[in-house]
Amino acid sequence: MVREVGRKVIVSNRKARHDYAILDTFEAGIALVGTEVKSLREGRASLTDAFATVDDGEVWLRNVHIPEYVQGTWTNHAPRRTRKLLLHKREILRLIGKSKESGLSLVPLSMYFKDGKVKVELALAKGKKSYDKRQDLAKRDAQREIARAAGRAAKGRYR
Repeated sequence: MVREVGRKVIVSNRKARHDYAILDTFEAGIALVGTEVKSLREGRASLTDAFATVDDGEVWLRNVHIPEYVQGTWTNHAPRRTRKLLLHKREILRLIGKSKESGLSLVPLSMYFKDGKVKVELALAKGKKSYDKRQDLAKRDAQREIARAAGRAAKGRYR
């Protein structure tokens, strides 16, 4: 049997980058059952409304929806169960220290296979206000317009 090599993205949380300012990211493994992995291999998962918490020195991923495996029988899993994240002790202690600061959240950015194992990219994030979102959109539009103008100038067209 050939081992998987590389990174294959299962699902990404695009809305998280819009709603939160990302301060730091972590890569964590997840404790899953067999039918969850089979469902993920089919590319079926949702990170909307997902978040992570630190309870009693352990990090838990909550509200991730992994639908039941279609060919699963009575051994199928609960779709929205709480799943344990696998991190090093020093990373957990760092998360505990940072998450005690006001307004910081643990948000999953993406879920992917890395060398055959399921991983989650977890972000330490601060919620954005509506005016921050407008500023980001204005900045992105300005950068896009600068790139267009540079492209036109490179082609010899100035208008």
